[in-house]
Amino acid sequence: MIMKRSEEVRRILSLSVEELVREAAGQLKVLETLDEVYEFLADEMVREFRKAAEGDRIVSFIMPVGPTQPYRIMAEKINYLNLNLKNVRFFFMDEYCDDNDQLIPTTHPLSFRGQIGPLLFNRIRPDLLMPREQIIFPSPENLRDLPKMIEDAGGIEVCYGGIGIHGHIAFNEPEPGVRDSDPRILSINEFTRTIDSTRHKGVGGNLENFPRRAITMGMKQCLAARRMLLMTRNESQEFFWANTVLRIAALGEPGDDYPVTHARHHRNLLIVSDVKTATAPKFNI
Repeated sequence: MIMKRSEEVRRILSLSVEELVREAAGQLKVLETLDEVYEFLADEMVREFRKAAEGDRIVSFIMPVGPTQPYRIMAEKINYLNLNLKNVRFFFMDEYCDDNDQLIPTTHPLSFRGQIGPLLFNRIRPDLLMPREQIIFPSPENLRDLPKMIEDAGGIEVCYGGIGIHGHIAFNEPEPGVRDSDPRILSINEFTRTIDSTRHKGVGGNLENFPRRAITMGMKQCLAARRMLLMTRNESQEFFWANTVLRIAALGEPGDDYPVTHARHHRNLLIVSDVKTATAPKFNI
């Protein structure tokens, strides 16, 4: 008999960190600090890019803009290693849209397209960067073409990404059939909007004007990657939101109510977090 999600959550919240890691059977890595998590993620990405540089074809990756912290570390490593990215193609996961389903401008403080330059590309030596056409964001213009673009590119080597409070990967929010979803424009879950409007510095919980629409890579494309490396974390000592969804991602029964759980049957999944996020909340309500 399948346990109700609420009962399942109470059970997995009763586990110690050690028990959680053991039950995850190799799909969860818990490091001591967030700095170690960010260093690990940067190392993993650089390792994959070095493999691509040594080959004779362009290798494609699905990339998030957040978490942002690994990008500075990654850029430093790329420059230090003189690592040429000419054999690397980035398919970025998502972007916010306005109420007319057009991309928000790059000048908007929340724009992923606007953030990625200062976060990453502006930090890498220009002679090491991939050609501009190998940096692809989903847009209303390429939305229908993205699945074939990825197929023609030989598929995705690694899908990197964060996990949202309701288990979204990219902006694949809970909805029927989300596991088989393709790139699309959709309404952002209100749980996601609330969390994001409070944790984004400078937004101050402005729910009224926080974007309600987004464009996203489909869950189908994320799950089809040959490898998935996901992470989530609380980010601060005062704002605890990720402890439960980390445990659901690691041990939850696959279901459309938490899209990340569909990744549990992936042939090569690793979720990474820190001890404080992996620790169960004080109250198991």
